[in-house]
Amino acid sequence: MVYDPWTTGLLLAGYLLAMTAVGAAAARRSKTVEGFFLAERGLGPAILTATLTATILGASSTLGMAGLGFREGLTGAWWLLSGTAGLLILSFFLAERVRATGCFTLPELLGATYDRRVRLAASALILVSWVGVIAAQIVASGKLLGILFGPRQEAFMVAAALVFVGYTALGGQRSIVKTDALQLLVLLLGLALVSWRALQLAGPDLLAGESFPTSEARGWPEVAGLVLVVGSAYLAGPDIYSRLLSASDPGTARRAALAAAVILVPIAFVITALGIAARALYPAILPEEALPVLMAETLSPLGAGIVAAALLSALISSADTTLLTATSILALDLFGAAKPDASAGEILWVSRAGCLLIGGVALLSALRLPEIISNLLAAYTVFAGGLIVPLVAGFERERLRLTPSGALAGLLGGGTVALLFGGRWPLLGMATSAVLLFAVSWLLPQSKRLIRG
Repeated sequence: MVYDPWTTGLLLAGYLLAMTAVGAAAARRSKTVEGFFLAERGLGPAILTATLTATILGASSTLGMAGLGFREGLTGAWWLLSGTAGLLILSFFLAERVRATGCFTLPELLGATYDRRVRLAASALILVSWVGVIAAQIVASGKLLGILFGPRQEAFMVAAALVFVGYTALGGQRSIVKTDALQLLVLLLGLALVSWRALQLAGPDLLAGESFPTSEARGWPEVAGLVLVVGSAYLAGPDIYSRLLSASDPGTARRAALAAAVILVPIAFVITALGIAARALYPAILPEEALPVLMAETLSPLGAGIVAAALLSALISSADTTLLTATSILALDLFGAAKPDASAGEILWVSRAGCLLIGGVALLSALRLPEIISNLLAAYTVFAGGLIVPLVAGFERERLRLTPSGALAGLLGGGTVALLFGGRWPLLGMATSAVLLFAVSWLLPQSKRLIRG
């Protein structure tokens, strides 16, 4: 096939304009705080499943996981399968309880469980981690567009960031829900097209000899570590919780989480297999170039344009939710704590300004990030190290005799250890968090008398 960048470019430009228009149209209904952040808590099972799935299928689950398939084979699927495991646990045990709290954000939930100090500490930890996650999506967008249109990745990063930051700041959750549903359809169509063509060229024996569930590159200890770190980000991810808190009722939250997990399992293997196909057909390329090169070299100009839009949709649909999640924490948990009597108008103004600020910081960070998976894993490690144990254990706080001081010690201690040593020992932060949570709670029982905030 002869790759035609003009046809692909026109399709991508039309796609980005369409997403901007859909997001801007939804902005007219985002006039309340609950509407801006949670779409008035009115999402039904179908639309909630679609937007939850689109949120999860970001840079790591597309370009990054195809790169893992290129490097290590079928065991690369464990990246998304690890997330699916966390999502299944969430759907069976916690999703209904999360929605029933009626909270707006994950830090607010932690504050209601423990106290105001824990809420503020969780807010700071999530903001730091989630700027890295947003930046990774921007990096991936630049890599994708740079492969297609030339070595101007920085300009492409700016263009992609302007689109999703713009419609998120305008319409909040309503804009994201509308665009995510369309982006998921485009992504599934694109994956179907490139998979069909790759199978034709690589042959039916593409996966012959591939090892799963373990391989020489990834043994059981590495699989277990990935499941715990990445799975934790799905079990207790603030972006995931923002979706569940937007559900029309607790039962809808549980059903949507379960449906999304089921949908993601085959997608994990399809994307990893595409990385293996790229390795067989184009062994000299870089791993994270697997999907874009496969698309550009094997499809017609029209097909390449559709798949390019599909891949870009995966990146943007994850970035917009992550951005809104970080914005909600800035506006509701930090600004709201500093000015508890703020009006709805003030909160919405701060939300839109904060969206632009966080998006700008993430863009600046993206210009310095070299890889997708490694930086996402670093962000997830810090987040999971500090938050996962206090959050999940907090649902049984009374029975486990946990205190706010214990939660604060676990959150700060686990997050700090993960930040300093998570690259070498990814589970050390979670272990430290658990030890501090229970030790401080049980050894300093007087902290139970602290007032919750």
